[in-house]
Order: sequence, then structure tokens, then C-alpha cells
Amino acid sequence: MTDRHSHALRDIVIVGGGSAGWMTAAALSSLLSPDSVSITLIESDKIGTVGVGEATIPDMINFNAMLGINEAEFLKATNGTFKLGIEFIDWGQIGESYIHPFGNIGVDMQGIDFHQYWLHSKTGGNTSPLQDYSMCAVAAAHDKFVTPETNPRSVLSHLRYAYHIDATLYAKFLRNYAEKRGVKRVEGLVDNVSLDPETGNIASLSLESGVNVEGDFFFDCTGFRALLIEKTLKVPFTDWSHWLPCDSAQTVASKRVGALLPYTKATAKTAGWQWRIPTQHRTGNGHIYSSKFMKDDEAVNILIDGLDSKALGEPRKISFKTGCRETLWNKNCIAIGLSAGFLEPLESTSLFLIQMGISRFITLFPTANVSDVIRDEYNKQMLKEFHQVRDFIILHYMATQRDDSPFWNYCRNMRVPESLTRKVDLFREAGRVFRYDDELFSKASWIAVCLGQNIVPKAIDPIVSSLPSDQVQHSLSSMQNAMKQAAQKMPSHEAFLQRYGAISA
Repeated sequence: MTDRHSHALRDIVIVGGGSAGWMTAAALSSLLSPDSVSITLIESDKIGTVGVGEATIPDMINFNAMLGINEAEFLKATNGTFKLGIEFIDWGQIGESYIHPFGNIGVDMQGIDFHQYWLHSKTGGNTSPLQDYSMCAVAAAHDKFVTPETNPRSVLSHLRYAYHIDATLYAKFLRNYAEKRGVKRVEGLVDNVSLDPETGNIASLSLESGVNVEGDFFFDCTGFRALLIEKTLKVPFTDWSHWLPCDSAQTVASKRVGALLPYTKATAKTAGWQWRIPTQHRTGNGHIYSSKFMKDDEAVNILIDGLDSKALGEPRKISFKTGCRETLWNKNCIAIGLSAGFLEPLESTSLFLIQMGISRFITLFPTANVSDVIRDEYNKQMLKEFHQVRDFIILHYMATQRDDSPFWNYCRNMRVPESLTRKVDLFREAGRVFRYDDELFSKASWIAVCLGQNIVPKAIDPIVSSLPSDQVQHSLSSMQNAMKQAAQKMPSHEAFLQRYGAISA
């Protein structure tokens, strides 16, 4: 048995399909020759996947590029559209809205963050919102889109984008990709998991059909069931629902109407929020809420009332618990996707966390005899990602002035992680933001949400505040006008997709 586990990995088994399973299969098959490593994916058509439209963040571009996927073909296959950011409605106070854009907000000057100049200009009477200085937000507000320019002097070089896709179609697209590269798909449900009596590693899986599948290494992509990581290896789950109390979602697709918006909408409701994700042929909608503060029938009514077109089918309920495994890599198994943890899709990070789980494994690619130091490093890196995303999502809930419901009163007054408290206090005191350990969300993202939800610094940067107001306003007006003119010249989002060859039949 020792000999089997001292060689290079030869047999990788992925349990579960969907986005998590097929992203894992596609990434591994793009790098590993089927002559040296066998990759098997086990899934059952009896088990449905979670998702009614999926919003992503710009890192998805890197994942597709690693696979050598043509962007237009990908968008066509997934009914995809472009995304420049997220509009948050009613989060700070009812009646307010702001856009969290991808890319920069304004241009930093003399080594000082742009928002300090904007704050100074407000004292001089400037009434333009912060998003008026983001190329992404300005284009989004006009329903326009182009891909970024490479010339750094152009305001269009500040554009950053992601996608809205049909997640089921994306899994199908990646399945086709992976199978062409030698991934073997086995249809069936896992009936039994056998462990090596010496090491405690997973040795093989028995399917209901009687088929037995052996492997050196296993990926648990079984979603909330967590068949391998929890039911077999007994890895505990750390519950974060005291900070993120939403535990239910009602989801439904609706008919596509009107202009094809190049951004996601997230509208705060009485006990949660509702998403709107526009794909080419339909709109994905969901209402995420806390069952402690709202009954299911009321949540369904809010979802339906919030649609901008006719629902396609009946709403479907999804129950979840926010949190993360204590370790994501245990023995010879890594949990990817919902089996690893769940953070609500408020900032569209679900596919990103899948992507990071895969890329971290590739970076640390082990032999069959995995050393503890490799496993520990993977867990350290991935848990850091989950914690950083968690804090950013909590920020949206704690930074509210809403007092119209017990849910928002709870969120406004709850104690939050010390790591988040420190960041918010620093911003509230002097508008300072620092990025730690290559965290996902940029300074611009923290600034957009903090200012968008009325966390206003007590003081402006002393160097900036000493500058003449008219000088600062002149710089800001020039920037604002350049972005407005650039947006006016852009094609509409839909026209760009058409021209790009990305519209599906």
C-alpha cells in the first residue's frame, strides 16, 4: 500500500458535476495528459444543480484564458452577457442606490487615493456621486459596453468586466471541453465510500450500479451534501450565520425585457435582498432571506413582486447555511464549491472560490503521498480567501442605516469580526484603506461600498484638504467629462455582443 501512495498521481476522481465538478475537470484536463493521469468524473442526472443565472467577477476571464477558451464562443454557448459591476439599491437607506464598479474609481493623484480628492470637492459644493468618476459605472448607467483599450492614456483602459452566464450551460460547455481532453464521465450515484485502513485516505467508491471506482486523489463537488468531506471524512463546518443570517433563497427565471443591462442588480428587501442577473434570453432572479425573520410565502411574494417581467415557471426554494469547512483539504480529498463552504452570491464570488480552489491545488500539485506541509499551505490559503470574502459581504449588512425591520436592526447592531471592525474604523476615521495578503477585493471596492452606504470619513487627507477647491474641482470635472464623452461613443451592450459574434440563436 505504501508503494501506491509514493508515486505521482495517476487516478484523479471528481465526485459531482455542475460548475464545481466540470470547472475542476476542465482545468485539470487542460494541464494533464490523459496518458499519464486518468481523470474520472462521477455524476448523476437524477441530481439537479443549484443556480438560475450566475454572475461572475473579472477573475473568470483568467480562468477561461488558462483553458484557451474563445470569449465569443463561451458567451454564445452560455447565453452570456458582460458585467461592469453591481448596482446596490436600498442598502444604506431606502431610496438610495450606488454602483460597485469593477476597475478603478477616478485616478489617484500624487500618490493619494482619488476618493480623498472627491471628498474634498464635496466640501466645495460638488454634488456628483463617486460613481460618476468610474468608467465602468458610467458605461453601465448608459447600458453601453466595449472591451478595454490597451493604451493607458485612454479612459477606456480603466474598464474591467466579468460575465452573466447560465451556469447549467457553462457546466455543459466545460463538460464538452473536458471530455474532448480525455476526462471520463461515469453516470451514477455513489453508494459506498471505502477508506484505506492504514492511512484513512479514500481508496474507492462503489456506485449503485455496482461499478467500483478507485483513485489516488478525490475532489468532493457534491454540493451541500458534502458526501466525501463531511459524511465520509467528518470534517466539521464552521457556521457564520450569526454574521450572515440569511439561510434561504427563492429563485425563478423571468422573461427578458428591455435593454440588456451590463450590470447585476442587488436590491435590499425587508429581511434580505433580491438579485437580477440578465442573460441573453432570460433574466435570473432570486430572493435571499433569513427564515428567522421572514416566512417562505412572504419571501415568494416579494420575489414575484420584484420581477420586471413574467416568471418562467414556479419559484424554487434553496436552503443553506453560511460558513466554511474547518479544512478544505483533508487526507486525499479536496472540497470544491458548495461542499467547501457557502457565501451568499452578493458579490458574485461563488465561481471565483471554485476557481481559486482549483488553481491553488494546481500550484501545489502533489504526489500521491501528500505531505502535511502542502496540505496545510492549501488550507491556509483557501481559508484566508473565504474569510476575506466573508468580511466584505458582512460589510454590506453592517453598513446600513435602515431601521424599518427587525432584520436590519439586527444587522446594524451585530458584533462583526475584528478583522472587519479594524478596516471600517480606519476608513471611518480618515478614509484610509489598505489591501492585505493579495485579498480579492481592491481598495476601490472597499471605498465604493463604504461611501455608497454612508460610512463617511471624519477627516480628509490633510495634504489634499490644503489644496484650493477650484483646482481640485477642475481636475475632477475634466475626468468626469472625458468618461461621459467616451460612454456616449460606445455601442450599446447588446450591439457590442452582436458585433462580437456572441449572441446565441
